[in-house]
Amino acid sequence: MPPIRVMLVDDQVLLRTGFRMVLAAQPDMEVVAEAGDGVEALQVLRSTAVDVVLMDVRMPKLDGVETTRRVCGDGQRDGAPKVLILTTFDLDEYAFSALKAGASGFMLKDVPPGELLAAIRAVHSGDAVVAPSTTRRLLDRFAPMLPTAGKEPRHKELERLTDREREVMVLVAQGMSNGEIAARLVLSEATVKTHVGRILTKLGLRDRVQVVVLAYETGLVRAGGGA
Repeated sequence: MPPIRVMLVDDQVLLRTGFRMVLAAQPDMEVVAEAGDGVEALQVLRSTAVDVVLMDVRMPKLDGVETTRRVCGDGQRDGAPKVLILTTFDLDEYAFSALKAGASGFMLKDVPPGELLAAIRAVHSGDAVVAPSTTRRLLDRFAPMLPTAGKEPRHKELERLTDREREVMVLVAQGMSNGEIAARLVLSEATVKTHVGRILTKLGLRDRVQVVVLAYETGLVRAGGGA
C-alpha cells in the first residue's frame, strides 16, 4: 500500500520541521509538500497529489478556514485531500468554522505524536477525528452562533432519511460512537456503520463531523445534546 501523502500548512517553520520529523519516521507516511500560508498551499496543491493536509487556522494572506473551504470544495469535490485542522486552543472558534468548511477534524498543536499519527491515519481512511466528547463540547459552546430552528428540521434533505436513519443521526450528533449507538438501538455495529454511510450519501456529507454540524444547524439536535 502506498504511503499516505501529507502536506504541512503552517506559517511557523519550526513547527513544520517538528511535524516533518515525526512523520518521516513512519513507513506509511510521506511529507510531499509544505506551505507557509493558504495562498501558497492552494498553489502547491494544483500540482501536487496530497491525501491529508495538516492545516493551521491562523495564517497570513489566507487563513485556514477559507483555505479548507477551497481545498474541500465544500465537501463535494471528489478526490479532494482530507483536512485535519491544527489549533493552539481547544474549542477555537476557527476550528468550528473549519469543520463547517469541510475539515474532517481538529487536533491541538501540542498533541502527543502518537495521537497525531493515529489522527492522520483515521482521516485518510475516511473517519473523523474529533472525539465524541469534544464534538459535544464544541457544538454546545458554539450552538448560539447557529441559526435558530423551529420544532421541525428545516433541511429538506433530512426528509430523505428513514426513521431509523434519523434516529442514528441524532445519536451521532449527541456524540455517541458506533458501538454506543449499536448498544442503544440493539443493533450490530456493522448495521450502524451502514446506516451512517447511507446518511452521509443521502445528505452529501463527508464524515460524521459534518453530520453533527448539520444536525445542530437544522435543529434536529439542540444545544445540550437534546433531540
